[in-house]
Amino acid sequence: MAEFSQLKEIFSGNIPPRIHRFVKETGRGINEHKMIGDGDKVIAGISGGKDSLAMAMALSLRRKHLPIRYDLEGVMIEWKEHPLSPAYRTDIEHFFKILGVPFSILSFQMQPESFHGKFNCYLCARNRRRILFDYAAEKGIKKIAFGHHLDDLVETALMNLFHRGNSAPMKPVSSFFDGKIEVIRPLCLVKESTVQRLSQSLEFPILEIDCPFKEINLRKDVKEIIRQMTKIDPLTREHIYNAYFGKEKNRGRN
Repeated sequence: MAEFSQLKEIFSGNIPPRIHRFVKETGRGINEHKMIGDGDKVIAGISGGKDSLAMAMALSLRRKHLPIRYDLEGVMIEWKEHPLSPAYRTDIEHFFKILGVPFSILSFQMQPESFHGKFNCYLCARNRRRILFDYAAEKGIKKIAFGHHLDDLVETALMNLFHRGNSAPMKPVSSFFDGKIEVIRPLCLVKESTVQRLSQSLEFPILEIDCPFKEINLRKDVKEIIRQMTKIDPLTREHIYNAYFGKEKNRGRN
């Protein structure tokens, strides 16, 4: 079983400056978009990737220094086609025990009969979201947090613009079913590079799935375009984000 010694140190109160900065940046995104309020119940959707694990850590740490209280629960979906190993189950459960966050694993079919043999990244994500929505509705929880970071929001905006002819972005907060469910993205101001460094240094229990689409994902191509643009202007990501959400943010301050 993984020890997560550095993580234990952090949750015992010995928080390094880099972790403080990460939690503060996460909190800034939460506050700017009014994602979490006093008494809220929040499900953290856990994929097993670095982003969702970093988000869960930040949301848990943040509660230690706030005048408000909110409940947090981690939920991971296990695809029956790719069952979790006993060793990984032990590690991920230990990880959330250190975080002090209740954690559940839900087992479902990755490709249900309703897909009629069709499958792609969009259908996989939609299936995962549907399961989490149903779980939240059953438990009477309104808010579901996903680990999408600044790069994800920027990449989605460009993918939609370049390949779908619309400018619809991935929003920091999205409402569904007439407001009965809200998807929040607390890492909306955090760069992927920050999450990557944290994941490596803290030895997060990353889940690797042999996805057949990982090498042909359109997002990889857009990521490279943004990387090239940051050579011209290091604030490219922030500029694109502000083009979509800067005016909205400023209106909220007036």
